[in-house]
Amino acid sequence: MHILFVCSRNRWRSLTAEKIFNGVNGNEVRSAGTEENARIRVTAGLIGWADWILTMERKHVRRLKEKFPQALQGKRLICLDIPDEFGYMDEALIGLLESSVSVYVDLYN
Repeated sequence: MHILFVCSRNRWRSLTAEKIFNGVNGNEVRSAGTEENARIRVTAGLIGWADWILTMERKHVRRLKEKFPQALQGKRLICLDIPDEFGYMDEALIGLLESSVSVYVDLYN
């Protein structure tokens, strides 16, 4: 499965998710951000690649729907409700990601 994680700047939350979940249970994982200054910005191509799109906050869902309505058709778009208060690879962030994502995606078979 192809999973795209989205946050604002693609520096902490979504990048951590990509790092910890890529390759787990055969999943391919990428990450991107919605803001102009994101490390990697979300594109229609990334959305097209993804089977599932998991955002960190509701504002990310809203931004994606505004900018990529066509590309999102038929995609699973889920908000994890993880606030922007963690650093890259923060242990608390990893725990939140593992518990939140496992509700939707079979990570460990």
